[in-house]
Amino acid sequence: MLALAVVGALVALAPLTAGQVKPPMPVWMPPPASAGLIASASTSGPNKQWTTALGNSLYFYDAQRSGNLSLGAYGNRVPWRNTTNLRDGSDWGVDLSGGFHDAGDYIKCTYPFGFTMYALSWGALSFGPGFDASNQTAYLDGTLRWGFDWLIKAHPTNDTLFVQVGNTTLDNDYWGGDLNIPLPRPSFPVNVTHPGTDVWTSTAAAFAMGAMAYDGGLWNTSQGALAPASLADTGYSATLLAHAKTLYHVANSTTKATFSESVPEVGDAYVSTGWNDTLAVAALTLAAATNDSAYYADAYNTYVKYNMTAYRGAWCWEGRTPALYVLFAEIASARPTLAAGAGLGTNLTGWQAEAEAYFDYIVAGNNGTGGLTPVQLAPGGTTPAGLVYYSPYSDNNTLQPVIALVHLLLRYAPLASSANKTADYLAFADTQIDYMLGKNPMKRPYMVGLHPNSPVNPQSAPAAGGDNVTDVRNDPPTEAHVIYGAIPGGPLRSDNFWDWRDDWVQTEPALDYSSSFPAIAAYKIATGAGDPYYVQLAAGTFVTPTGLPCDNALPCVPASKKKLSGGAIAGIAVGSVVGAALLGAVVWLVLRRRSSARGHVSPAKTQ
Repeated sequence: MLALAVVGALVALAPLTAGQVKPPMPVWMPPPASAGLIASASTSGPNKQWTTALGNSLYFYDAQRSGNLSLGAYGNRVPWRNTTNLRDGSDWGVDLSGGFHDAGDYIKCTYPFGFTMYALSWGALSFGPGFDASNQTAYLDGTLRWGFDWLIKAHPTNDTLFVQVGNTTLDNDYWGGDLNIPLPRPSFPVNVTHPGTDVWTSTAAAFAMGAMAYDGGLWNTSQGALAPASLADTGYSATLLAHAKTLYHVANSTTKATFSESVPEVGDAYVSTGWNDTLAVAALTLAAATNDSAYYADAYNTYVKYNMTAYRGAWCWEGRTPALYVLFAEIASARPTLAAGAGLGTNLTGWQAEAEAYFDYIVAGNNGTGGLTPVQLAPGGTTPAGLVYYSPYSDNNTLQPVIALVHLLLRYAPLASSANKTADYLAFADTQIDYMLGKNPMKRPYMVGLHPNSPVNPQSAPAAGGDNVTDVRNDPPTEAHVIYGAIPGGPLRSDNFWDWRDDWVQTEPALDYSSSFPAIAAYKIATGAGDPYYVQLAAGTFVTPTGLPCDNALPCVPASKKKLSGGAIAGIAVGSVVGAALLGAVVWLVLRRRSSARGHVSPAKTQ
């Protein structure tokens, strides 16, 4: 506690970057997990528990920062993180320091990061009173600027966009703190000779949504109590919008191709299967940011050309279409003249039908019957305890698609075609929020540091504090640092959760997993919600399942062919001590290489 207090005092001395929101004094720091046991007092102020959940979720992004951590309006809030990778980009003569480490490792990946920044900015645009009331706007601002400032660096010329920094194999083979990150850290760009339509438009969409978040509220279609966060900085907004326009133009005037086709060296981390959805979302977001009907026509024509109706997959880094439906409906409501003459855009009911077909596929009983039973998602469904499950995407991370779904439900519900649908969408969103925050068979809130029952062993190389690749699970026995706000991959389809550091499917956090949670928490604060479910849980009541996970990180095979995890090897004699260590290292490295895909199995996309 003393270390945190000292850091809180020191970071307040960091210089304020021009235009940044001034942080509160003293600088906010996460409370201990035991604070999650204390019910919030009934006062007129923001709910204390939701404020902690929001604050922790933004603190997680501070823990993922790369570069010179002393910079920014409030400096480095995370005492166990160090300045890193200041020479990123030097192989191309550019400065690519800064940004965020993608997950539990140290690479930086632009394509999924575009999704992350889009979701964070969209939440800032519409759920602002929650950020403002809880005094978290400065940390939201710090997170957004840290990300956008890096994306600006990653876009040094019109067609050049760096899509990854770091060698995937070398990085995944390293387990240790941030002071010895292995070199070299090569940088990989796309350009007109090696195009990346998907990553250009993903980044353009993020820039355009960020421009709106900093424009002071260009439009808003959420409930009357909601509005943009107090981020207004028209100069910064204009900079972001200029980058968005340039990238979109390059994508439209260059041969269409995915970045993973053009730069196969980065394929081990993220593989894109198409670009139609990012192209449409970028055009539509630019239409909202500029009020230019030409962008709107581009978005609608792309939607029609590639038959993007009736998508039923997750909203995720590799599936952007659900956001398109909601954004079309928002624009039809707020800007009917923008959509004039462009198909369904002239008719709010048309976009309501498209969006509600998507949501109704998930939420049954939304025609006034009062039912809230999830329908079966083909070929997914729900877990036995009711967590929405998108197969096969959820096989490798259950929580990200659900958090993203809740974000969309909260955004869209006020625009629904009937009061019954509005009520049912909001009620169903609450069932998923409750599950994520403790109303589940494991009795675990799935956010690190939020409650005594929260996971304590996230697969995070900098937080773990160990370097023993032969026993990642148990060495050290207790995670060295609490990475407050980290949301892990989550429970398996059985609802079981093993809090094992070597199981990347269940315990590795990532930027995109958390990207919609700040919006959810801010919404709850802004609408005066009561305490999250986890406050009802007594400390130490979490459930540890028996048996083995049998997931893609720790697969189960017949006993005669069973391979041991790194964590299991340490306690079992396999020939000799040397032999056991070597076998453990080999198996652990195999698992780490498999985790480089980070559970991001691509859902089916319309092409």
